[in-house]
Amino acid sequence: MLTELRALNGLADIASEYDAILCDVWGVIHNGRSAFDAACDALVNYRLRGGRVVLLTNAPVPKERVLRYFEPLGVPRDAYDDCVSSGDATRAVLDEHSDKAIWRLGADEGWEHDRFLYDGLDLTFSDTPDEAQMGLIIGLRDQEHDHPDQYTEELQGIARLNLPLICANPDIQVRIGDKLHWCGGALARIYEDAGGQVIYPGKPHQAIYDLARRKLEAVGLSTGEARILAIGDGPATDIKGANNQGLDALYVGTGLAQYDDAEFLAGTSHLLSEHGVTAKYIQQALRW
Repeated sequence: MLTELRALNGLADIASEYDAILCDVWGVIHNGRSAFDAACDALVNYRLRGGRVVLLTNAPVPKERVLRYFEPLGVPRDAYDDCVSSGDATRAVLDEHSDKAIWRLGADEGWEHDRFLYDGLDLTFSDTPDEAQMGLIIGLRDQEHDHPDQYTEELQGIARLNLPLICANPDIQVRIGDKLHWCGGALARIYEDAGGQVIYPGKPHQAIYDLARRKLEAVGLSTGEARILAIGDGPATDIKGANNQGLDALYVGTGLAQYDDAEFLAGTSHLLSEHGVTAKYIQQALRW
């Protein structure tokens, strides 16, 4: 119902009600091309008043690779206490399965980005899925030009092998600049539809939230009693994850789905309902 969504003038309206924030990255504080200055300022102001902020992203790389782009994009260091990525959670799962040969699905050979996900781990890789005991979905081979449907036949064949696949990025799509790009979650969905088993370390699943709570505890917050707010633009990941964790959620409209002023309330209500999730608050863009 529309009346169940509380539209905020700014984060300042509710800041005093929460001890910590778990905040999404892509679509909330930047769009892959530049920072959202007002969103970054909101987190800076929240921290200046004693709040803790851990960034929570489904990027399939370790947090160090996430953070290295912040300065060029204009994200200030004082906007957050720490960061947790799906890549971090995925590395932990990979390490648990280091005795298995792993088949990888990701960027074409020659693009160095994927290797950061497993650099330094003692893993054995298989060139073909039929020789592997575990699979790893990092993303599409060509994120710029491929469509997930191109992988349907291949993934259906692999599903018949009963090969469990770890999905390093559960996002279906991500907005880079003004364009949406497909992510590993779109391939994982095809695999599950074909009857395959998928392990998800990232949002909205448990592993990444366990890591985030440990980060909050490391900066002095007792998470068992803390009032924690989750902020995100993804109904199926950020908001569903908040719902799963029993956290209040703030949905912001600067990422996957974007509506103009007149449509924002109705569009957001329909979007959240469509995904079967609830948010306590909404903002068209995160601001103080």
